[in-house]
Amino acid sequence: MNIYDTGQGRRSAILQKLREDSSVSVTQLSKQFGVSEVTIRKDLRILKERKLLIRVHGGAIKGAAIAAAEEGEQNVNFKSLVHAKEKEAIGRAASAHIKDGDTIMIDSGTTALEVARHLDRFHDLTIITNSINAMIEALKYKRFRVMLVGGSVRESSMSMVGSLSESNLKLFYCDKLFLGVDSFSVEAGLSTPSIEEASTNQVMISRAREVIAVFDSSKINKRALAFIAMPDKINTVITDKNLPSSVANQLRDMKINVETVYV
Repeated sequence: MNIYDTGQGRRSAILQKLREDSSVSVTQLSKQFGVSEVTIRKDLRILKERKLLIRVHGGAIKGAAIAAAEEGEQNVNFKSLVHAKEKEAIGRAASAHIKDGDTIMIDSGTTALEVARHLDRFHDLTIITNSINAMIEALKYKRFRVMLVGGSVRESSMSMVGSLSESNLKLFYCDKLFLGVDSFSVEAGLSTPSIEEASTNQVMISRAREVIAVFDSSKINKRALAFIAMPDKINTVITDKNLPSSVANQLRDMKINVETVYV
């Protein structure tokens, strides 16, 4: 199936086009994706409701969320649509590392959120998270123990952060942590634009028996403001097939398990 056959795939592509061109037209998108103008208008309306673009006559222009993304601080609604297919496949692959009876921790990244969406086959899990969205997904199964840690709400990521969040996390140990990051470099480690998110992630890592980093390959060889940890704190990296072979080899030399997914 073509990625443009799904609403999510089209909307992800529309946002990417806005990042490149600053504006799009309904007619242009209709021809590009091979769907009706009515369908495109619906896509634009959904993106407008999520505050991801500004609707104008005949099309749309870049909104504040995209401008912020270009500066490194991305709204969670925007991030969830970027590389959506890769994130879904990574989340599915990551869930294969879970077994019934596990206590798992899920951070607030949009790729980590996909792990929460692939827990159908499990019956007995304890899920600890600082992500409001991951909590909502976990509760849908109606059979897991779900704990949302307290703290200050960081609206852009819909996450709980700060000293209260960190104090709550220190009450727990978990079998596996699923950690999504904004930037990853073998030399500079894992990083994020948010100092509070970085501090919370550091505590998560300290409470986990196994750390599984989940992120798409667009995050590779980048560095953000706030340092989280060096790669040697990670047990497994799960990403997409576009991971450079040189990076994969470096990670394997560090005894880090590397898994790549295809979409």
